[in-house]
Amino acid sequence: MYGIAAIGEVMIELAPAPQNLKRLAYAGDTYNTAIYLARAGVPTCYVTHLGQDSHSDAILAELSQEQVATNLIKREPKRQPGLYIIHNRPDGEREFAYWRDQSAARLLFSSSNPDPSLLDMQMIYLSGISIAIISPEARERLHTFLSQYRQRGGKVAFDSNFRPKLWPHINIAQATTEKFLRLADIALLTLEDEQALWGEHDQDTTMARLLSYSLPELVVKRGAEPALVVRDQTLSTVEVCKVTTVIDTTAAGDSFNAGYLAARYQGFTPERAVRQGARCAAAVIQHRGAIVPLTDYQTSLAALAIDTHNES
Repeated sequence: MYGIAAIGEVMIELAPAPQNLKRLAYAGDTYNTAIYLARAGVPTCYVTHLGQDSHSDAILAELSQEQVATNLIKREPKRQPGLYIIHNRPDGEREFAYWRDQSAARLLFSSSNPDPSLLDMQMIYLSGISIAIISPEARERLHTFLSQYRQRGGKVAFDSNFRPKLWPHINIAQATTEKFLRLADIALLTLEDEQALWGEHDQDTTMARLLSYSLPELVVKRGAEPALVVRDQTLSTVEVCKVTTVIDTTAAGDSFNAGYLAARYQGFTPERAVRQGARCAAAVIQHRGAIVPLTDYQTSLAALAIDTHNES
């Protein structure tokens, strides 16, 4: 089994630019992770639906340039990518406005099961957004497929990535997210999202719930605070690198996930993987937009380099 497949949606991104202009790019939570995975040297493919418009052409070109395989992307003649606009607050945190009702990615698994070639991948990565945008019938197809995939030895990585507006009711969001979370071999969650999804107000309550799932490997991201790592029901905390100047937190969690999964794919410990994930996120949040130009990203990563000589 070989490589990591990411499932989800890529959208047209309009991010702030000088003189009150907007910079056009392409992004989406699992799409961002796929690109940063490929930059880390992991064989990666992306699974989605696109249209037959010029933006879809540009997305395919960007994926190819980033060395992300596109052979599992289907094209829909009557659909196109969704759109979102980023607004940044002074502290770098962001707000989004979305237009995605007719996104081609909403047709994922609507009429067929996932491509059987996915069974050959070492890992499949998806998020709460991946399952929120598709129909209930498509979710059932995907869930059945992932169950069979795990039985064959494949690993599933999942980020709950809760977006309230994508769900018709909080109860559906909770039940569906938990159903997919229980399939995860690696859960990469954000404390803020988990508390928003379940209406929890303290960390102990959230962690007690998550521990009750007995997940093989759990990481809880807490922004600049140390990450929580649970493996074999043993909890540890791992410090993350600090960033003094935060420009834009878009894709912070997505890039963390890429760094973490890349490190685990390459055989490093969860603790080492957290540090690599944090470095990736730190590099990204010093720039605007989800996908940082490659040279800028590499420069920022190099500046954040830490001595890992004695780590295993």
